[in-house]
Amino acid sequence: MTTGLYNSFAALASAQIEGIDYQRSWRSSPISTLLHLAIHGGGIEQGTSELASAAAGDVHDFYTFEGTKQANNSDLHLTSTSFDDPRALTLAQSATHIVSWHGAAGTTPMTNLGGLDYSLRDHVGQSLAQAGFAVQIASEEINGNDATNICNRSVRGMGVQLEISTAQRQAFFLNGDLSRANRKNVTDAFTSYVTAVTSAITTALVAAGKGQPVAVFQPSRESIDSVASGA
Repeated sequence: MTTGLYNSFAALASAQIEGIDYQRSWRSSPISTLLHLAIHGGGIEQGTSELASAAAGDVHDFYTFEGTKQANNSDLHLTSTSFDDPRALTLAQSATHIVSWHGAAGTTPMTNLGGLDYSLRDHVGQSLAQAGFAVQIASEEINGNDATNICNRSVRGMGVQLEISTAQRQAFFLNGDLSRANRKNVTDAFTSYVTAVTSAITTALVAAGKGQPVAVFQPSRESIDSVASGA
């Protein structure tokens, strides 16, 4: 995704109108400090708001920034290292674990796995692969490994970033249509994908226990690469 016109939320908010050009939504859970983020939602990286909201459900924290312009929503793209909406930062800095949902370019269905929380990243990647989804470790350009990336602004200084290709996101909505009106019409692939991610989280974390890690199998970087390549 090309960087938008702004380098901070304050600059964006001073030039765009909330409720017309963009909107923010969030939910705070009383029982979990795992946060699902979609900071490029709505018309910016279509489908990510819907995925993050479904994954959070009524159990985990949720935040999304959605582009709602009639055109040129990419102008609203704030990079993950510059995304400093105070509401989002408050949620992130109170979270023990973060999953940040993004859209990547690509005509092949693929999820690029990133972020500094390698253990949770690998759980999610293995669960997706076992559910039949193609995964790979993200390239440097989209790997979410910068400490200032909002996905890594948790209490633990780490999180997971999922960069989901256009083709994969199209598969989540009826007839591959990513338009705003059609994104309420999700496919079985959408449900299977969200279930794979949430199942991985349940395996890796105590969902109702403030997201504390438990002693579970932790696949290595090499093992998830092997799963992704079909080796």
